[in-house]
Amino acid sequence: MVSVSSRLPTTSRPAHDTGHLARHWGEALVAVLAGFLAMAVVAALGLWAAGAADLPGGFVNVVAAVVVMAAGGQIDLSGDASALAGTNAELTAMPLTVTLVGALVTGFCFLLPLRHHAVARTGDLLARVGRTVLLWLAALAGLSALARRDFPVTLPGGQSEDPMSDLFGELLDAVNPTVGFRTELGPTLLYGLLWILGVLLIALLVSRATPLPPRLVRYHEAVRPVASAMLLLVLAYVAIGLVVGIVVAATRGHAAETFAVILLGLPNVSWLALGVGIGGSWQGTVEGPFGLPMPPILDAVLRTDTEGLSTVDLQSLASYDSRAWWMIPVAAVLVLAVAFVAAVRSPARTRLWQHALHLGIAFALTMLVVAPVTLVEARFGLSILGIGELESLGGQVILRPDVWKIAGFALLWGLVAGFLGGLLASGVRRRGETGQAGGQTQRLSGGSGTDGP
Repeated sequence: MVSVSSRLPTTSRPAHDTGHLARHWGEALVAVLAGFLAMAVVAALGLWAAGAADLPGGFVNVVAAVVVMAAGGQIDLSGDASALAGTNAELTAMPLTVTLVGALVTGFCFLLPLRHHAVARTGDLLARVGRTVLLWLAALAGLSALARRDFPVTLPGGQSEDPMSDLFGELLDAVNPTVGFRTELGPTLLYGLLWILGVLLIALLVSRATPLPPRLVRYHEAVRPVASAMLLLVLAYVAIGLVVGIVVAATRGHAAETFAVILLGLPNVSWLALGVGIGGSWQGTVEGPFGLPMPPILDAVLRTDTEGLSTVDLQSLASYDSRAWWMIPVAAVLVLAVAFVAAVRSPARTRLWQHALHLGIAFALTMLVVAPVTLVEARFGLSILGIGELESLGGQVILRPDVWKIAGFALLWGLVAGFLGGLLASGVRRRGETGQAGGQTQRLSGGSGTDGP
């Protein structure tokens, strides 16, 4: 009896551990596959609305490239026009609708298994993060191999205002110029690593139901209420942009182009409106026939200065459409609303200056993350024998945020809104409420059991 019982633990533990390990890897795989699948679906729908399905083959490759860019990867444009002509192309941009959907789905699937645990051990949480990151990078590397394609360049028909285009049009038809894209694997994996780590970190910060390791529990009350409030703010701007986009598509025509913007770059425009609404600015220009799917007012502002960069701010936008001033009250209402939500979710013992400081820092950090990803730099040029670029096939689009200016205004807005939100929340809290930790102390100290959950 003794010998048999002594063998049971040694034979059951490996199988038990193997089952747990397989389940954990399965959970990480589900999070990775769900994230990439969601991004691929949104990217495919957006590209289809933009007309990319009419490209001469390679639609799947283009979808893969958009997903790689959305996950932080780097795509290099290249061209070939034999020895007679040269091409110069570059693209730096993130399709933020695809990025946002992938981040939300991946973060949700990553957190879902953790909700069933009362306590998260540091080692277990790091192991879960490590498995997810490893599978994510493997999937990103596989997708990068698919994100490559070459397309022929066709000169526009008819007479061009550029004499060089007319002079060398037949010559270019003879050399068959092409433009294509390739994935830079090294930078893609590096930025992809930062991307997935950032997504998982933000997911842990904004989730109020996910347990933290014991050493981090003390930061729960100060960080999570304002972090979740900032997520609500950026999502609220995307939701408003979605409503506006649907109305525009239904009333002003060009529905396909509008839905292409919604499915590919809605946060690019919505978060620019947030930054401009609080007083921030962007610098940029649009030259040539090429552009980005953007609101006409933004395109008009970016084309005003033909010799340098134009400034995109409240004043420049309002000079084309006075309704741009509405971005100030919209920002004020939404920032104050999320400040109120953050204050309500914070412990009652939190002082007003702490509400202000917490929200100010959180808003500034949020804009330090959001503003840089709205960067757009795109350029394409075609030259003949190195003597000049064809205007009919060349152009550039630049949109760069004034990051520190935006973050500075966010800090000021956050301080004021945090203070006012704390004042408003002080009148709606239950008497004696002291937050989650205090509530647990009251229940453990022999309360009557009438406390709320």
